[in-house]
Amino acid sequence: MKVKAVILAGGEGTRLATLTSKRAKPAVPFAGKYRIIDFTLSNCVNSNIFDVLVLTQYRPHSLNDHIGRGRPWDLDRSFTGGVHILQPYKGQQDTDWYLGTADAVTQNLSFVRRGRPDYVLILSGDHIYEMDYDVLLQFHRDRKADVTICTIRVPMDEANRYGILDVDDDYRVREFIEKPSKPPGNLASMGVYMFNYAALEQMLTEDQKRKSSSHDFGKDIIPRMVIEGMNVFAYPYGGYWIDVGTIDAYWEAHMDLLASPPSLNLNDRTWIIHTLSEERPPVHIHAGATVKNSLITDGSVVSEGAVVENSILSPGVYIGPNAVVRESIILTDTYIEAGAVVERCILDKIVVIGHNARVGKIQDMGELGITCVGKNTHVPAGYTVGHGCILGTDLRLENFESYTNKIVPGGVNIGYKKK
Repeated sequence: MKVKAVILAGGEGTRLATLTSKRAKPAVPFAGKYRIIDFTLSNCVNSNIFDVLVLTQYRPHSLNDHIGRGRPWDLDRSFTGGVHILQPYKGQQDTDWYLGTADAVTQNLSFVRRGRPDYVLILSGDHIYEMDYDVLLQFHRDRKADVTICTIRVPMDEANRYGILDVDDDYRVREFIEKPSKPPGNLASMGVYMFNYAALEQMLTEDQKRKSSSHDFGKDIIPRMVIEGMNVFAYPYGGYWIDVGTIDAYWEAHMDLLASPPSLNLNDRTWIIHTLSEERPPVHIHAGATVKNSLITDGSVVSEGAVVENSILSPGVYIGPNAVVRESIILTDTYIEAGAVVERCILDKIVVIGHNARVGKIQDMGELGITCVGKNTHVPAGYTVGHGCILGTDLRLENFESYTNKIVPGGVNIGYKKK
């Protein structure tokens, strides 16, 4: 009984704004020391699945560097599978960019077939959750399913973002509708599928011949399996799961980690989230600094008089004297200079916030209004950047000089164009 995992990690993640300007969505940093894909990879190895394919597409370089040969996840092996990273290619049939999630697997079916797996686990590389896939496999086998879809209840006002299922008392799927404009229910697909290999190959081969198909699991493969009366079941997942596909969701997922108790327990030694760790010195919190309810990662420095509240600091972050950081996510090697104030922000890597600058604002009412600052951008000293702004990558003083009184109003985008 052999299981092969296929992780779809090619997401462009346009709704994450500048965070995905230079990296794929699964490679976006998360929770200080991790990348988003670490949770799916760790779920695999913690479930004793050591044969893993990672299908990349959009800006794969940082993802490739991060995973490498898979040593942090004990996936640097060959005879028993290991991790293999595959990218789109041009071949005899001029295959190119993946047309959909199913097409991505179809183009790599020879690699999926290698080792003759009995089951294939299709996973997304951009969700935050912990799941024992052994339990899922047992559920799948007990019901003699052709495919089992992991499901979770979502708020009704968000149900139109997901594939929605209708099931009977034994969890057999009676109907599957991908992203309905008027959802008939709120039992949503998590994008996690356990297939019998034979059923998967059959459906992908047939789907490839359909010119009208968008070659997607949610839009085409799963609905057709239901219509054709195949054994399609829904696995009810009761744990924490979130698709960090938007700036608001990404920020909220981090705030969930700071809750008491946290929605996801990163201290659980029975379910370790593995990652490629950096060699950094210990955290240094100077006398007179105040740190409350925050996650501080190796190499960070919080200077005298600085205040850090309800925030996450990634490796090598520097908080200058009397600077204030509240409800914010600060990524690697960002430098917040003396007297600066950062509130409800996401600052990407190597950002500099100048002396006495103010970026973001905590809103009492209405939308979250999170300000997002792109990688390697310098916000000049003395400038105020309002709530809900998006600043692109590599910005310097000249990009801000047109704003009078050094004030960038809320909701403004500088150097970033929505795709």
